[in-house]
Amino acid sequence: MMDEAEEKFRAKVERQSKTLPEAIEEYKRRYGMPPPKGFEGWWEYTRKYDVVLVDEYDTLMRDLAPFYALRGQKELGDYTDADEDPLLPGSGLDRHGWALGGGPEMRRRIAEVAGVSSIDLVRVRNGVPSTVSINKDGFVDDEVSARARGLKSMLGKCVAVLPDMDFPVNAKAEGRVIVPWDRWEVAGQDGSSSSKVGLGMGNRTYIEDDTPDDDKNKVHPLSTFRPDWRGEGNVWDTWRRTCPPNSTARKFYASIRSAMLDITSSSNKPAGNHASSFAFAPSTSFDSVSFCDNPHLHYTQGHFFSDWRTLGDLYPILSPARAKGFGDIKIPSHYYYGSTDAYTYGWDEVNLELQPTDRGEVAWGDETDLGPDGEGGVDDRDLVIDPSYDGHTNTANPPRNRKTGKESKRNKIFWRGATTGGGNSPPGFAALYQRHRAIRMTGWDVEGDVEVWVPSTSPFSNISLSTSATSSASQIQLADVPLTAHKIPAATLNKALMDIAFVKAANADQYPGGMEKLMQEHRFSGSVYLGGHWQYKYLIDLDGMSYSGRFMSFLASDSVPIKSTVYEEFFSEWIEPWLHYIPLSSSYEEIYNIYGYFSGIPAEVVEEVYGNATDPATGAPLFPPGTKIPAIPGAPDGDARLRRIARAGKQWKRTIGRTLDLESYVYRLALEWARLCADDRDAMTMKV
Repeated sequence: MMDEAEEKFRAKVERQSKTLPEAIEEYKRRYGMPPPKGFEGWWEYTRKYDVVLVDEYDTLMRDLAPFYALRGQKELGDYTDADEDPLLPGSGLDRHGWALGGGPEMRRRIAEVAGVSSIDLVRVRNGVPSTVSINKDGFVDDEVSARARGLKSMLGKCVAVLPDMDFPVNAKAEGRVIVPWDRWEVAGQDGSSSSKVGLGMGNRTYIEDDTPDDDKNKVHPLSTFRPDWRGEGNVWDTWRRTCPPNSTARKFYASIRSAMLDITSSSNKPAGNHASSFAFAPSTSFDSVSFCDNPHLHYTQGHFFSDWRTLGDLYPILSPARAKGFGDIKIPSHYYYGSTDAYTYGWDEVNLELQPTDRGEVAWGDETDLGPDGEGGVDDRDLVIDPSYDGHTNTANPPRNRKTGKESKRNKIFWRGATTGGGNSPPGFAALYQRHRAIRMTGWDVEGDVEVWVPSTSPFSNISLSTSATSSASQIQLADVPLTAHKIPAATLNKALMDIAFVKAANADQYPGGMEKLMQEHRFSGSVYLGGHWQYKYLIDLDGMSYSGRFMSFLASDSVPIKSTVYEEFFSEWIEPWLHYIPLSSSYEEIYNIYGYFSGIPAEVVEEVYGNATDPATGAPLFPPGTKIPAIPGAPDGDARLRRIARAGKQWKRTIGRTLDLESYVYRLALEWARLCADDRDAMTMKV
């Protein structure tokens, strides 16, 4: 899996366009239309700043595709019959296959949605950007959103060449746009829908509401929009209408019944009980979980319980992340662009400057001695592993933890954070949100056993136990490495492997049983500054109210991110799981197998579990009194591979996840946006 990920990523880098003509042809091949006006200026930017992945913008184009289907209003002069493609009379499409009058309609929707609470504008006028927060009746935002200010900054290098236009930016972390399935029309076989409109959506095309003829194509009025649900609906009831009519989620009563049966069953099981099988997640749950087919799983994701009301029509809103079924347009997070001591690796809060190595960084340790072959790559500018950097021996001042003075990372899985993770609409489900589940599962007093699969390279593979845990004789083969299952008390394993805890109780009144129950059922610990995370080899990254803003800093470090998310971000097609980070499913069940494969089982766990083990042949104690019981090792090259992931993630951040790359993405978005908003979209298209 890891070798395949590296091969896949290297191939992606290799096939990128090398010249402007190649980039134009690749754009036309992927999207079936010429690039937008100004594309050559964007290309010059990519060459000037060594942007690597110049062709990988499919997720952006999928976000924008539905807006090419927006049709203007003929009675308002948005278009005339003369604008129609003569080869498709009556289609309402121009020669590019775009809906007529789409630009004016796009601008109308931007203007309308700008009046919604927690939506700010980034406004471009005469090549100058500004942030605007329009007064909303009955709701006052404290200030213009940091996300809007971040987008304004990211436009800095391209704004001078942009026409006047507005960008509506979501001030909240949660998604805002949910378009029901019934608002999409399946294109016929006559080709009346353009390939642009259907990009990434199969053959589904956005249609307007079925309103009277004299009101056709008019946007739903937002004048009565309220910012929260106030007990009138919730995100899930709205979201499930994005599913196909024959899906489980749309079969309302069956959906509720199966959900309640599953959630009741799950809540009665000890948090430490896990499936007796070996598995790694090939990617995050954004790619693998279908809430339409498995509606009961929505109870485990807090964004379905957000208190903020969503918009049930196709409005252009820019958000930092997008869960499946939402219609927001992704932009880079301001957490990734700006520099703060809470979200930025290497930020020197004293001198207010970015350092290449964070002051809290800790060297990997002496247990892994890797030469050039082990680190991979011998190129001068290897995009997977930088061969000139080893994080320790070639550094004048080797990374050292300023509190403990230790120069090796602790072999534990670490996380600290607040109890955020969802809203309270409807109330009563906070215990099942993603962070709460992770804390309980990895608790130090949890009941039950955990089955861990590790390479069969130790004398513990087929021995009898006299403890409450029982060893499994089952074995499997994984990439030439035979694996054996070891069943271990969850509390014992968690104390040795996990250091995961809440540091702050936010909205404790929303938790069933209140603050007392929240504190009783979850581990709490002291706050840890960002630099303190680098003491650990494994850093788990969990969703909160939305995406996690710390992921880029984790990648920049010398530690390994283990990422669990149901969100897609702007960089999702730029990064490769199992090369740059370790993906984790939203159930978290394979986290023990991840640790077992790379690091084995620590000696203190082995001693507690196997201390009274007997030789299966003689019945004599396997370890006489005074014998030092060793750890169960992971894969022979487990630590080397783990470190390689850390190094690859760090190199990705230094070459592909730079602020310059975020600006490249926004530059490209701005050019596409200018065409979408134009009266004459053909005039805003590159002539090739």
